[in-house]
Amino acid sequence: MLVQRERACLLIIDMQERLLPAMAGLEPLLHQAGILIRAAKRLDLPILVSEQYPKGLGPTDPALRGLLGNEVSPLPKTHFSCADDPGLKAELLALAEQGRDQAVILGVEAHVCVLQTALGLPQLGLAPFVVADAVASRRPESRQLALDRMARDGVEIVTTEMMLFEWLGQAGTPEFKELSALIR
Repeated sequence: MLVQRERACLLIIDMQERLLPAMAGLEPLLHQAGILIRAAKRLDLPILVSEQYPKGLGPTDPALRGLLGNEVSPLPKTHFSCADDPGLKAELLALAEQGRDQAVILGVEAHVCVLQTALGLPQLGLAPFVVADAVASRRPESRQLALDRMARDGVEIVTTEMMLFEWLGQAGTPEFKELSALIR
């Protein structure tokens, strides 16, 4: 199944300033997250942002907050799965009811909140697509085991470039020219 921009939303999980420094591969993670945020905003995809226990782990990374702008307000959570958190669950269900039933997921940690969210979304009527080069864990082997497990359990594992071109759908548009430059 291809991700269609009319059906997609971007779900950014726990990219928080006190949590991110512990992640393996932090710079590539932030780079890919930036590409996905820019593309989602340019293509008018809804964006949801979770923050795991922000009192302890701080707010969303300032650079990412700058890209998101004021129109995106992070939602705090204590559940590991966004699909189990009442506030995020309500937002996700509302998006699904509007036909936004494909959730493109990036964030941390791959083996905890990303995994539990991806496995829980189908129960809410959303198809999860986890962006492999835009998720991280403290230990690389935890990230890889999470990606393997999610794939075995039916979660689509994709890359930033795959998402960009699936959202675009065709070349020769102003969006294509602008967004394809992000991956060169």
